Amino acid sequence: MASQLPLPFVPDPRLTRAAFIEASGNVQAVRFIDRWPHWPAAVAALHGPPGSGKSHLTSAWIKAADGLVVAAGSLAELAPAALKGRRALAVEDVDRAAPSLARDRVLFALLEEAAAGGALLLTGRSPPAHWPVALPDLASRFAALLAFPLWEPDEALLRALAHKLFTDRQLRVPEVVVDRMLHFLERSPEAIRNFIELADRKALAEGRPITLGLIRELLAG
Repeated sequence: MASQLPLPFVPDPRLTRAAFIEASGNVQAVRFIDRWPHWPAAVAALHGPPGSGKSHLTSAWIKAADGLVVAAGSLAELAPAALKGRRALAVEDVDRAAPSLARDRVLFALLEEAAAGGALLLTGRSPPAHWPVALPDLASRFAALLAFPLWEPDEALLRALAHKLFTDRQLRVPEVVVDRMLHFLERSPEAIRNFIELADRKALAEGRPITLGLIRELLAG
């Protein structure tokens, strides 16, 4: 059978609250998000490794709050009017954006505005107290934030995530496929997500279903 060219199809990740996988490592963050609009603080942070669910949970909250999500790296270029007056705002990947006075002044203004009547959710890989800043006053604000960790996932969460990612791509696979993946892959959501994308592309290009044989070939390579 002739090879097929994989199409640049990006599946809908279904970033809804109902599709979010709850586990012991994210329960505090989930409970806080679910309390909206009765949050105990106007500003909070979510932190955890790549693939731990920060963007998913943030997206679910933004939808519920009818808010706006922006990347921290783009704050310095955004006009203040584009953000001012937002009832709910999320800024993602704060610790991955290079600190600058321009960026930090916008962040400081957002913190002040949220405290005056609004809601602001920040995300990063490390705890907020470790986020780099160019504006000294911002460091103390970060350190005082109400922050919720999303820890490395356990076996149950990784298995549920694998099934969800296959389902998002409208794929049904035998349980033995997931068993093999979890046994040999790095135990991180990012590794599982990347591997499933690779398996989907290989299956599409070769006109094959995703079977244990295909998984073995990828792992051997």
